[in-house]
Amino acid sequence: MKQVLLILCLLPLTLVAQNKKKKDYLVKLTTDYGTMHLILYDQTPKHKENFIKLVDSSFYNGLLFHRVIQNFMIQGGDPNSKNAQPGQALGSGGKNYRVPAEFVPELFHKKGTLAAARDNNPEKASSSCQFYIVQGRVWDEASLAQQRDRIKGMNGHLPTEEQANVYKTLGGTPHLDGNYTVFGEVIDGLAVVDSIAKQPRDNRDRPQKDVRMNMEGKWIKKKKITKQFGYIYAKK
Repeated sequence: MKQVLLILCLLPLTLVAQNKKKKDYLVKLTTDYGTMHLILYDQTPKHKENFIKLVDSSFYNGLLFHRVIQNFMIQGGDPNSKNAQPGQALGSGGKNYRVPAEFVPELFHKKGTLAAARDNNPEKASSSCQFYIVQGRVWDEASLAQQRDRIKGMNGHLPTEEQANVYKTLGGTPHLDGNYTVFGEVIDGLAVVDSIAKQPRDNRDRPQKDVRMNMEGKWIKKKKITKQFGYIYAKK
């Protein structure tokens, strides 16, 4: 009898686990320049869990993209930005914890990458809440070779041949690989990144006109995400 009860107790948990594998968390990021949709990688579970927690708590709603650099990236998530005055320096705000680094060589800084900002802590642990989305640029072989030298100097991850081809076609920021945790990507709305990145900015790279964000997330069947956005999940 005890064995039967144990099986019955475990069965719902098993079904929940199986159901979760069939779904993924889709982030909808809305700005005045349009909407982006993002997915979060399973290979970086600490960052995924943390980001979901923040999105579900409406933490990011009303915050600014406080640092934008064309052909590089757009950065946001500083809680001090919500009520920031014009010209106020931003970028040092956060919660009272860091997220341990999760460097995965297969995850790299191609255009549209979602990655965690950080300070200069020796563990390269991530900010609790600040993030950036890569715009980057397209690299030719000569300039990519210079990037490889820069990566070696920073003790980062050198791009594989496949990743190098992405940098030479789609674009990105290769010198960040292996030094900042990549934990997701934009799967719809890359043009929004381009629009935000080119906004006029001050000498601290803060947009002269505030660029606010709102985020919401929900669990959706992976098949639906693939059908709607064309994102292909890797087979396990």
